[in-house]
Amino acid sequence: MIVKERFYLNEAYCRKLRKKQARFGFGGFGEAVYYRTYSRIKPDGSREHWADTVMRVINGVISIRKNHYIMNDLSWDEQQWQRYAHELADAMFEMKWLPPGRGLWIMGTDYIYERGSAALNNCGAVDTADLAAAADWTMDMLMCGVGVGFNTAWKGENVSMPDKSRPHVFVIPDSREGWVASVRLLIESYTKNGTWCTFDYSKIRPEGSPIKGFGGTASGSAPLRQLHKRIESYLDTYVQGDSDSTRCIADIMNAIGVCIVAGNVRRSAQIALGSVDDQTFLELKDYAKHPERAEIGWISNNTVVLEKNEDFQKLPLIAKYIKDKGEPGIMNLINIQKYGRYGEKAEDKAWLANPCSEIALESFELCNLAEVFHARCEDEATFYKAVEFATFYASTAALLPTHRSETNTIIMRNRRIGVSLSGIADMLDELGTAELTSRLRKGYKLVCSLNRQLACEAGIPASIRVTTVKPSGTISQLVGVSSGMHFPNFQYAIRRMRVGNHTPICKVLNSAGIPNEPDRYSVNTTVFEFPIDQGKTRKVKEVSAWEQFALLAMLQREWSDNMVSCTISFDTEREGDRIEHMLAQFAPIIKSVSMMPYNKNETYIQMPYEEISKKEYKKRVAAFSKINWEEYNANSDCAEQFCCTSNR
Repeated sequence: MIVKERFYLNEAYCRKLRKKQARFGFGGFGEAVYYRTYSRIKPDGSREHWADTVMRVINGVISIRKNHYIMNDLSWDEQQWQRYAHELADAMFEMKWLPPGRGLWIMGTDYIYERGSAALNNCGAVDTADLAAAADWTMDMLMCGVGVGFNTAWKGENVSMPDKSRPHVFVIPDSREGWVASVRLLIESYTKNGTWCTFDYSKIRPEGSPIKGFGGTASGSAPLRQLHKRIESYLDTYVQGDSDSTRCIADIMNAIGVCIVAGNVRRSAQIALGSVDDQTFLELKDYAKHPERAEIGWISNNTVVLEKNEDFQKLPLIAKYIKDKGEPGIMNLINIQKYGRYGEKAEDKAWLANPCSEIALESFELCNLAEVFHARCEDEATFYKAVEFATFYASTAALLPTHRSETNTIIMRNRRIGVSLSGIADMLDELGTAELTSRLRKGYKLVCSLNRQLACEAGIPASIRVTTVKPSGTISQLVGVSSGMHFPNFQYAIRRMRVGNHTPICKVLNSAGIPNEPDRYSVNTTVFEFPIDQGKTRKVKEVSAWEQFALLAMLQREWSDNMVSCTISFDTEREGDRIEHMLAQFAPIIKSVSMMPYNKNETYIQMPYEEISKKEYKKRVAAFSKINWEEYNANSDCAEQFCCTSNR
């Protein structure tokens, strides 16, 4: 047991909180996202409602701090912390601040108390110089729900074909550790003259079995069997000289990600980091040339790392790839290692990044995030209070060690966190650039000051980096704001949700009469339709790529001392030929960016978002029924949980 001391909100406050009415965003859609994705089954068998989730999260984060203080003989005032916890919970209930999706799902559970903080972290990265060790850590963290970035550092030296005539049978334990060990043993049989392994899958629980710790249901052995076959094939091909080390690394790491997507409630997210001089890397998503990669290559965003001044001379080549493919992204390692906020020198040893490129990381490092929603704050003072609460959450989660010693060593040194903002485009159009800039500056100073204060109280170093802008997928949908710094695609839209036919949530939505139809792409799946209004904020097609770049640069200068997750949308016809000029102007002053072209002809049935008229929106809202969530009482049915890759 890692967390031995526990904190509980007092019952009088809990009764009061349960009586409050939650206010989710985007009509019924935000509430449906919450119940599908983050509501857990309580010990008594009933399902969490929003107040229950808030209480679990607050009890969990305060327990971590209480445990740290008492275990280290630091002063703890229970009454004082009860008062603070009430404020923290009230603001979370109103969605003025929220933990990341991982925190909503797992904070305050026995899983965290017993196994540590890995599953609380959004962001991870690993250097692949030791391929077996990198694959081991990557699979472990992906199975904990962490997004993982990886580079192409492995040189492929001292690799040989194992003797497959005398295999050792490894009986795979029915655990995360068992799956991870099997992958490491397989790779080491090529890279470290290890014993050739064949695998006995008989101990792995069958598909559909419940997973009591992390939650969700088991996938059975099929995804792991497929992964083993793929890794063996990739390494055989490499040893025979038919692929290079870059291709082998990318194939193995992407295949691991696809394996984890196939199982349980978590979803893999990856980023591959490579050199602008590596032609193999640049062509990893050229499926016309490499059609066999289509089944795994989609799992990662691919980004080139600009490490030296000469690399910027390759921007014309990068611009061409972006115009044609929407990739690669760009990461400016010079700025990452030299600056916190742009222009403020603050050294960092990081050379990797997480999948959505909001956090630069060292190898084996993790980072946890929290988010603030200006739209839910009544005034400027309330906004800064929400910033304080988000800082407290992230700084406290960083106190809890993981189950990996190599990761704990780095976390204890860096204590890296990321306090993020979402609905920034909404803020920009509401407040104007000058006022937004002012609030970002004041907010950043507050985060730094509070983080130092909390670190001093806990007897640890202050965090090396403290602020970021994350892409904010499902969390911004709960609140009903634009995601991260991005402008919305439409004002009025149909937002579609895919749900398995045999899941309890499908029955609830059907009972409520939510419009639906069979999924045209997946059997035994129903597609439900929710009307949403994304407000008066300008739509992304009304905002030039130049202005989006300017906002990114401002956020990197005024708010984020980590990175800013940003996908610049551009019109291929009007702006495609200007990409090189945009990159030349902005790449030297930012840390990361990706770009994605509009495709005006890209329409297909049952799109996740579909624009509708105001008249159609009002018609659908008038016909929309209130959903009775008391009927919903089963494990999460989520198929797209937590952080996701932005480009596919």
